[in-house]
Amino acid sequence: MSDGAAQLSGSNAGEPDDTPIARAAETALRVLAGRVGDPLPRPGATRVLTVANQKGGVGKTTTTVNLAAALALQGAEVLVVDLDPQGNASTALGVEHHSEVPSVYDVLLEGRPLAEVVAPVEGIEGLWCAPATIDLAGAEIELVSLVARESRLQRALAEYDEWCATHRSVRLDYVLIDCPPSLGLLTVNALVAAPEVLIPIQCEYYALEGVGQLLRNIELVRAHLNPDLQVSTVLLTMYDGRTRLAAQVVDEVRAHFSETVLRTTIPRSVRISEAPSYGQTVMTYDPGSTGALSYLEAAREMALRGAGPDTAGVPA
Repeated sequence: MSDGAAQLSGSNAGEPDDTPIARAAETALRVLAGRVGDPLPRPGATRVLTVANQKGGVGKTTTTVNLAAALALQGAEVLVVDLDPQGNASTALGVEHHSEVPSVYDVLLEGRPLAEVVAPVEGIEGLWCAPATIDLAGAEIELVSLVARESRLQRALAEYDEWCATHRSVRLDYVLIDCPPSLGLLTVNALVAAPEVLIPIQCEYYALEGVGQLLRNIELVRAHLNPDLQVSTVLLTMYDGRTRLAAQVVDEVRAHFSETVLRTTIPRSVRISEAPSYGQTVMTYDPGSTGALSYLEAAREMALRGAGPDTAGVPA
C-alpha cells in the first residue's frame, strides 16, 4: 500500500481517517461504485413532489436533478418528470430530448403512456427521466381546449404506477416534477399531480419575492383541485457563508416557513453550475465536491423526514 493510500484508509491500522478530504474522497469512490452509504428507508408509498418556484434562477432544475440522483445513489427508485420546455433537467441527466424523442408533451397532449416515454439515466441505477422537448412550449395553449386539462399528468402518473406494479420488480419511491418558471397550466398539472411541493429559495436579496404568489396558487389548487396539496419541503440554495446577507436570508426563510425548511443548505458552487454542460449531475461530475455532499445530505434529510398520511402516495 502506498503512503497516500495508507493515509486515506487510516493513520493507524484499521482506523479510518476522518478528515473532510478523506470523507469527500470516500464519498466520491462510493458514488463511482454506484451506491453511497446505508440505503435510505423506503417511504410507505411513492412520494410525488413538485419542485416549483416561478422565480427564475433559484436552482429549481438543479435541485430536482441532484436530489433525484442523490436519492437514487442512496438506494431509492426515482423518476424525474421534466415539465420545462427548455428541457434542462433532461440535459443534466444526459437523456435525449430532441423533437423526435417521445416526451412528456406526448403524454399530456396525446395520451401516450408514460412508460413509453421514460428513459433510464446512464450511470445511476434506479434513476429514470421522462424528458421534455421544445414541443412543450406550445402546450400551455394547446391544453386550454382539452378535457380535464389540469389533471392529465396526475392520470398519467397513476397509470404509470400501475404499470410499474405489473412490469417492474420494485415500485418507485420518489417522483420529482421539475416545473417551468411560471404559474401556467404545466405548473398547475404538476401541483394537481403531487401531494407535496418542494420550494427551492436562493439565499440572495429578494429571496421571498414571488413566493407569496406561488403560495396563493397552491392554496387555489388545494381548494379546487387537490385537497391533499401542501408545502412539505423548503430548500435553501446558493448559500454563501462569507456574506452577512446569506445569513439574514436564511433566518428570514426559517422564520417564515419554520420546520418545513431543511437544515441542510446548498452552497454556491462552480461544480454544480458546470455539471449540466457535461450532461451530468454534480453527483457524478464531482462527487467529492461540497455541492454533491450537500445534496446527498439534503436528500437523506428529506427521506428521513418520511411522508405523513396526507403526503404519501400517487394520486388516483
